[in-house]
Amino acid sequence: MGILQYLLPKDRKFFPLFKQATENLVKGSKLLVELVNAPVEKRRELIKEIEHVEHTGDNITHMIFNELGRNFITPFDREDIHALTSSIDDVLDLIQGSAKRIELYKVTVISDPMVLLSDIILKGAIELNVAVVNLEGMKRIDEIKAACVRINSLENNADDVFNLAIAKLFDEEKDAIQLIKTKEILQALETATDKCEDAANVIESIIIKYA
Repeated sequence: MGILQYLLPKDRKFFPLFKQATENLVKGSKLLVELVNAPVEKRRELIKEIEHVEHTGDNITHMIFNELGRNFITPFDREDIHALTSSIDDVLDLIQGSAKRIELYKVTVISDPMVLLSDIILKGAIELNVAVVNLEGMKRIDEIKAACVRINSLENNADDVFNLAIAKLFDEEKDAIQLIKTKEILQALETATDKCEDAANVIESIIIKYA
């Protein structure tokens, strides 16, 4: 254990909120996976649930930012806390945005790449939760690093899925409006994996500073 770990202030506010944020993200990601695999008649209910989870995420984000404003001493750099919180919130926003587009664009058939990207988002959210939970006390650095590496790999996989899907879309879709709708949904899902990687990068920066 590095000496800086002994110098880290004991925190009873930020880490529970980080954990709430990533657990809420996992919940939203599971609902997204359920949504893209659900029949059309079940989607509206799931989209409402995703919207509720997104609102919960916003509240957690506000609580963390409020704590930043109140507390002079924080468990690690304020900029890192802000960046980590914002990245987690961005992933959830993009999940909600993707779900809303599926509804607004009246998508009837969910494509395989949408399902694959949703699965990747869920896997990334689970790994992010593992990393965040183990941040407290910096006791399981190897687990944190391994989770971050897996998130990076998932993002690379998402890039491949997205690029192949877009290439196929432009090659096969003759309806320009449908092409735009599908591309927007795919783009939002892929960007969610980027934001998950952004959060992992912040966590890697934190452990470099304090581990």
